[in-house]
Amino acid sequence: MFPAMAQAEKCSRHGSVLKLHRRATFGEVSIALPSSSTEANPAMVANGTPVAVNYLRIGVATHLARSTGRGGARNSAGRESHALTARQVRNLQAAAAHAQAIGLPLTRMITIHWMSAGVPLEDMAKATGRFVDLLTKALARHGSATAWVWVHENGDRKGGHCHLLAHIPAALVRLVSGLQKRWLRRITHQPYRAKVILSKPVGARLGVEVSNPPLHAINLDKALSYLLKGADEAAASRCALDQIQPSGRILGRRCSTSENIGAAARERMLLQVIETPKSATIGPEICQ
Repeated sequence: MFPAMAQAEKCSRHGSVLKLHRRATFGEVSIALPSSSTEANPAMVANGTPVAVNYLRIGVATHLARSTGRGGARNSAGRESHALTARQVRNLQAAAAHAQAIGLPLTRMITIHWMSAGVPLEDMAKATGRFVDLLTKALARHGSATAWVWVHENGDRKGGHCHLLAHIPAALVRLVSGLQKRWLRRITHQPYRAKVILSKPVGARLGVEVSNPPLHAINLDKALSYLLKGADEAAASRCALDQIQPSGRILGRRCSTSENIGAAARERMLLQVIETPKSATIGPEICQ
């Protein structure tokens, strides 16, 4: 995961104040620094030394043995699970880091309460898949790529729901916000119900990933920790997670990533890194 404490110390040297947002459900923090342009992140070159240097600096984990890169092996529609495994946690951590490495940082936290929308537990994975497909296509029509990770949970009162972290450029947030309810109506074939979907930026404001990257990194670390809170005790211990809680019974896929930040994509990037000059060194894996 991103080095939140190191980033916080770096920010403190510039005279900023770290504070918790009272209404943040995933530990969102804010550092009051002057804002700058919120234009989209510049695209990274497709290959070569610049990619390798940035990739190694972040320390993305390599391809995990027998991992599908899409939420873990054998995630069939009939599979039942009650917690995230260590392999799934590592995959999600590495995917989030890889999104940053390829210039598609996860900038938006979206929660969809599928039970409130009328979607039964056994259909939740299909509904989430349809949602991210519509999101990806909408952004592509406006010239933007995306990356995403999501986790399913099933609470006693909330029922089945999804936590999604996605790359949505600041300039397209209003567009996506206007389309979300339409997508849900299309997926569920029912009228939209209040508070089915909640969406907020990862950070104190839109475009913080450009205007204040250290602040974005701290907030993304908190948001990802919130997604991973449903890990089992073994995963929490091995990956040094700071919070865990029961996340309920899930049918089918429990978590997933977009293909461009999945295990296969990370392995391709690693091969590029290996072919770079010997002066480059490979960073540590996210968790052992």
